[in-house]
Amino acid sequence: MNIFDKTGKMALGSRLRMLTAKMTEDAAQIYDLYENYNFSPKWLLAFFILAEEGEKTITELAEGIGHSQPSVTKIVKEMVNAGLVQNLASGDKRRNIVGLTDKGIEVSQRLKVQTKDIDKAVEKLLEEATHNLWEAVEEWEFLLEKKSLFNRVRAEKKLRESKDVKIVEYQPQYQEAFKELNKEWISTYFKMEEADYKALDHPKEYILDKGGKILVALYKDEPIGVCALIKMNDPDYDYEMAKMAVSPKAQGKSVGWLLGQAIITKAKELGASKLFLESNTILEPAINLYYKMGFQKIFGRSSPYERSNIQMELDLNQ
Repeated sequence: MNIFDKTGKMALGSRLRMLTAKMTEDAAQIYDLYENYNFSPKWLLAFFILAEEGEKTITELAEGIGHSQPSVTKIVKEMVNAGLVQNLASGDKRRNIVGLTDKGIEVSQRLKVQTKDIDKAVEKLLEEATHNLWEAVEEWEFLLEKKSLFNRVRAEKKLRESKDVKIVEYQPQYQEAFKELNKEWISTYFKMEEADYKALDHPKEYILDKGGKILVALYKDEPIGVCALIKMNDPDYDYEMAKMAVSPKAQGKSVGWLLGQAIITKAKELGASKLFLESNTILEPAINLYYKMGFQKIFGRSSPYERSNIQMELDLNQ
């Protein structure tokens, strides 16, 4: 059985490398066929630019073919040793300018003939194929430029793991997790304040008995995130979304988003029309999350927290 039937898409890179190795092997033989002996296929792009556009600096060549300067410097050195390229004098000692030698110009003429035959051969190969590889490669390059394969895989991992996160209502057994998860992030960036101790040491009396709610995110039955809905005695707001904390080891599982959405749903069930929250702009990921949920920045309210420098609201009727 073909090994790729077993590995699936995971071995895409290996399969492409094998195809590249096969084509590179053929390319070396094709160069010999046109008496361009010992011409390395990896030189082609840099050599082509020098043949078509004339003298270039190493930086210009690197930008032209999308390679790093060290890589292009190595390629140029190899072509110099082969007698195809020469270093040219420059008034600016910092600019390393290269161009084709007479031998390089001779090779470039033979390459033009070779290129015509290769183009026709590849066109016929594309006609035989069910799928146009040339167009597919161009499309894949565009798509991967927009979003890399790494980021695509990371997104799938995040989606899969987020499906294993359960949001449950607070039970006394989660009190320690509620306190420690919040204490962890608060102590990392700020200092614990009196309002923190009230809510974290006595969640039943300070939050639940006053009509609030606490939700807990579980991953494999372990508490990895918490968030509270605190009843407010305020004519403008029904509840405050507060004490959201996610374990650092749970990052990448969309726990904050899942908790926030669950809290919003819970607030609606309780008949709330507006949610309030306050935070600090140093917590950029959290602020971005709140904006994503639909919260908008507001001004002019007093706060019991020294660390608060931003306040936000969410209209649940919109």
